[in-house]
Amino acid sequence: MYALVDGNNFYVSCERVFRPDLNGRPVVVLSNNDGCAVARSNEAKALGIAMGAPWFKIKHLEDEAGLVGLSANFTLYGDMSDRMMSLVAGLGHQQEIYSIDESFVNLAGIRGDLIKRSHQIRRRVMQWTGLPTCIGIAPTKTLAKLANHIAKTVERKPGVYPEHIVGHGVDGSLSQVCHLGLLDVASKQLLFERTEVTEVWGVGPRIGKQLNEAGVHTVLDLVNLDPATVARRWSVVLERTVRELKGQPCIALDHEPPARQQIACTRSFGHPVTERHEIEQAVTEFASRAAEKLRKQDHRASALLTFIRTSPFRRQDEQYSASMVYPLIRPTADSTQLVKAALTNLARIYKPGFNYAKAGVMLMDLSPASQEQLELGDWALELNEQDACTTSEAERARMIVAMDSLNQRYGKGTVKVASAGAHRTTTLRPGQPDRNQRNWQMKQARRTPRYTTCWAELAVAKG
Repeated sequence: MYALVDGNNFYVSCERVFRPDLNGRPVVVLSNNDGCAVARSNEAKALGIAMGAPWFKIKHLEDEAGLVGLSANFTLYGDMSDRMMSLVAGLGHQQEIYSIDESFVNLAGIRGDLIKRSHQIRRRVMQWTGLPTCIGIAPTKTLAKLANHIAKTVERKPGVYPEHIVGHGVDGSLSQVCHLGLLDVASKQLLFERTEVTEVWGVGPRIGKQLNEAGVHTVLDLVNLDPATVARRWSVVLERTVRELKGQPCIALDHEPPARQQIACTRSFGHPVTERHEIEQAVTEFASRAAEKLRKQDHRASALLTFIRTSPFRRQDEQYSASMVYPLIRPTADSTQLVKAALTNLARIYKPGFNYAKAGVMLMDLSPASQEQLELGDWALELNEQDACTTSEAERARMIVAMDSLNQRYGKGTVKVASAGAHRTTTLRPGQPDRNQRNWQMKQARRTPRYTTCWAELAVAKG
């Protein structure tokens, strides 16, 4: 038996924890550079705001309907997610954190009333973090995901499903806990018949369109298909989904997230950038962030790609796009080495006179640090303990460890590679260029404080 615990409208809920005045109001959280809506409150959905709606198209609702638009505060969301997941883990004995707001929990062998236990976890998460959650329980992960969708839909769209499916809490409100394992066959068929096939976990728009063309419109239609026929006509992956919907477990918990095969860090600039030194700052920061992620999964990179491009949406601008791969002699996770490679690529592809809109760095050909092999020349260095090169490499490794420790303790960017630029502390002379200007940084004019991770932005309670 599995449970899927999901934070309701997670980004918006995180904002409301520290901004109670947002409760009951339509709220959207915007993507990078405040481009489009990536999270919506139920009130915003009721206004007809679609996921991904461009901000400039819905901005008029600020005056007309009291819409609140906020810049994404990913530092806050990540920390709130960690707090929520630590509490959700108490629901069972094994947990898989599937995304920033979703977590699978294995309930096998857990005694007692699972619905009552789920209510207790929901109340604890709400009391300790202020985040509302929804829980779906079923014999398979795919069914648990579907049960979670049903529980949320009962509240959001009354009439689609019978309310007795989730029941009511002690305060009379809908409980938002759905246990498909307790329903009889007729009740499950009714739910499957009222649920579109595209709501099934793993059925994307492309597969959904193919299924619709084949006459499969609801979950019940999909469940009634023969798994072997599904495998021949579509894929083994969809066959596995069908078997899961039939109650046959085919997808186990992932106890550890799989190591990424590539690590990328890319950003659109807040404003068009023309100066090379500004792009160098951006590329340095992107390479440094990618290197930190690489070290966290204890891997090394054998190649690095750097790219820059103008905006295809600015038709009046001359267009340019270029990328280059730098092969590394030895796999590394050293920030200084990776930054050097990224800047070497940039020097070769940069052309003046363009309004650059985006840049990025991608680490490729990743391998575990434990699999690193030394060449014959390296063995000779290892044997000579007095060799200056070996000492230098060891010192550099200690420096990277110290840098990671300081950044983890005092915040990202506390210690960084010099080419990333520094905060200007002196007054510029007339006509002197500002080498530390950071026009490339994202627009986040609407970002709320990082209440839980930054001392300078700690919430203040006033009497």
